[in-house]
Amino acid sequence: MQTAPSSSSVVTGLQPLPEREHLMGRSLVVSIHDVSTVTRPLVERMLADLESEGVPVTSLLVIPDHHHRGRIDQDPDFTAWLASCVARGHEPVLHGFHHLRPQMPGEGMMTRLMTRFYTAGEGEFYDLSFAEASRLLRLGKGALTACGISSSGFIAPAWLLGWEAQRAVKEEGFEYTTLIGSMLDCREGGQFFSRSLVYSVRAPWRRALSPLWNKILFRRLKRSPLMRLGLHPPDWEHPAIRSHILSLIRSAIVERRVTTYRDWLDLWRTSVHEGALPC
Repeated sequence: MQTAPSSSSVVTGLQPLPEREHLMGRSLVVSIHDVSTVTRPLVERMLADLESEGVPVTSLLVIPDHHHRGRIDQDPDFTAWLASCVARGHEPVLHGFHHLRPQMPGEGMMTRLMTRFYTAGEGEFYDLSFAEASRLLRLGKGALTACGISSSGFIAPAWLLGWEAQRAVKEEGFEYTTLIGSMLDCREGGQFFSRSLVYSVRAPWRRALSPLWNKILFRRLKRSPLMRLGLHPPDWEHPAIRSHILSLIRSAIVERRVTTYRDWLDLWRTSVHEGALPC
């Protein structure tokens, strides 16, 4: 249902990595976006349901100060809960800082389309300067460190990551990032194309079309070594969407092993370094 902007869909200097199913098998990464002090109750429900369906680990996309409504490093209960998730094998991933992009005067039509219609004002890293992106990334890393955890990956809110922000992600030492259509190895320069399944529930027409779109995309990705499923807490507020998600997961895990972005990237790098294919 969602489409990444053309300015973020191709990353200069990265070479496509051909599919290598015969070397790596097929994997499923389930990521839960917008994990924060605000969404924790819903995320706990999601994790319980996912585990019951055979998904014991996920990539948890953590917002340090969700809409300015509470910092993770100032909430001891949240900090302890997140640490327990990491101890069970879930991967913490930095996901913006506030998750909000303020409206600015003089915005063009494309900017308004991407930051208001596509993502309802939450494209925080869509058009940041290098300096501002670096500042927020450092603040985010500091908040996670204060919680006793670290993140090897950064994923921008709504996958909207501008050119300068992409450069900042690499310069700040993150191992990888993802766009809606690919995973980027920031250390070794690889780009693996795999469109993420994702649901949109903000309006009735979106909820009606999302299952159909994801069913089609699921079939298209059937032979891809990496299948990505991006979930958001509001998905669990709609029984039909929740049911459709769990149904897709049951179908996917028949042929795929469940992993995290970090562990999938490690596997990819290992297969590359074995010499079967140059990165």
